[in-house]
Amino acid sequence: MPNLPNSYVQVNILVLYATHCFSPKCIFSVSHYQLFPKSLGQVILKFSVSELHISFTQGYWRTMQWGQPFLLSPPGAELWVWFQDTVTDVDIAWKELTNVLSGIFCASLNFIDSTNTPLGVGNVTDQRFLRSAVLPREIVCTENLTPWKKLLPCGAKTGLAVLMNSEKFFHSSFYSQALHITPVCQDWQCKSTAWELRQTLNVVFDLHSSGQEWSLFKMFSRTLLLTEACPLAFSSKVYVDVTDNPQVSNLTLATPLLSQAVVLEDRRTYSVYDLTNQATFGQTRSLNMLLRWRAAESGYIHYQPSKDRLQPHLLEMLVQLPPNSVTEVTVQFERALLKWTEYTPDPNHGFYVGSSVISALMHSVVAMDTNSTQERRFSAACES
Repeated sequence: MPNLPNSYVQVNILVLYATHCFSPKCIFSVSHYQLFPKSLGQVILKFSVSELHISFTQGYWRTMQWGQPFLLSPPGAELWVWFQDTVTDVDIAWKELTNVLSGIFCASLNFIDSTNTPLGVGNVTDQRFLRSAVLPREIVCTENLTPWKKLLPCGAKTGLAVLMNSEKFFHSSFYSQALHITPVCQDWQCKSTAWELRQTLNVVFDLHSSGQEWSLFKMFSRTLLLTEACPLAFSSKVYVDVTDNPQVSNLTLATPLLSQAVVLEDRRTYSVYDLTNQATFGQTRSLNMLLRWRAAESGYIHYQPSKDRLQPHLLEMLVQLPPNSVTEVTVQFERALLKWTEYTPDPNHGFYVGSSVISALMHSVVAMDTNSTQERRFSAACES
């Protein structure tokens, strides 16, 4: 969980596991489905899939504010599939596969056809067996998260999955869930291969709604406590990026283990929490990480986010403007759908935005030019 600038927190959840072999002989063995989802294994075998990547994303990744993403994914739904060279008709297999995946992930992947499936010729792989498509208008919602959680070895019963609150996730600034199936070599000669499955979840939360404090309980708002790791997990750890925090005293964390890693040629420092170690949970037998930031001593912009049908936005800034200058303030917003009882009698007028308020602070009355004040009155205006 890197601590992003501009009051954002990024949460990345990575689940990695693999089967024991990559052949029809062993795929029917029940023991190989103790970790690997049987529904995906049957799909891979039936359609002779060599590699598969699928993602569902809501929002746009803001690189200038958040840095490089954990995994690249476009808005909407994206699907990449490499078929084995034994497939005789790739187009038919591609169409049938998208219909099956549409049912597994409760998505509109069945709308994928030749009109939105480009065929490239510059790929290093034989393009005859590669198919990809993007549905940018695909709406990501709880119906997509639920089947994703069911593919986890322990489901949503234990481990980090107990914190996955769909209501909080889909009120975030960015949300992306993905699934990647790739063949990996079991030995240096690559005589035997296995399926490697990675499930990733990337969420960015706006901290303005939580003030100067952040915690797992406050972010996910769950009554269930994180009391243990998934019993099937070989390793289960939580990483908190504390690189950009100048003083560790600002963090209220319990028995962390510091670790360093180089990410994109940038050395980062992490506080590591091992969920397989019972000492991590302490006497309360539950894990709750708490981060606090010091408020600005003077001049820290005050922002109060709106809540639907409860309170409006409030933005207060104390700025010093140089003479003969132009100051522009822009605000990004998203439109919300109205309930049928909330429409006004004349909805064609749109919405009226209240005027902004500008107050000028003068050091003394003597410094004011009376003639200039009379000719140029202070005014407030808002364009919409």
